[in-house]
Amino acid sequence: QVQLVESGGGLVQPGGSLRLSCVVSGSRFSVNVMDWYRQAPGKQRELVATSFAGGNTRYADSVKSRFTISRDNARNTVYLQMNNLKPEDTAVYYCKVRYNTVWGQGTQVTVSS
Repeated sequence: QVQLVESGGGLVQPGGSLRLSCVVSGSRFSVNVMDWYRQAPGKQRELVATSFAGGNTRYADSVKSRFTISRDNARNTVYLQMNNLKPEDTAVYYCKVRYNTVWGQGTQVTVSS
């Protein structure tokens, strides 16, 4: 069974940076499509970034040019580098193996002065 453990969240000032990590077990990580989602209070969960097995990536318009998704197949880990953070980026961030129903516990990101 797939297990996901997210980490790296925290409190950061506007304009700051954070790097989230997600360690995946129980799947063939190298062939997985990996997604990062976020859910802000009172809002629906939204897809933020995707890493395809072949190396392509895709981003939501709201984070394009600020966030970078990457992966280390040797470590079964997907990352989300977040730069120039804004208060509207405040949310719980989750990684997910596409087409799998399991969610991790998420990691809280708070952007505030």
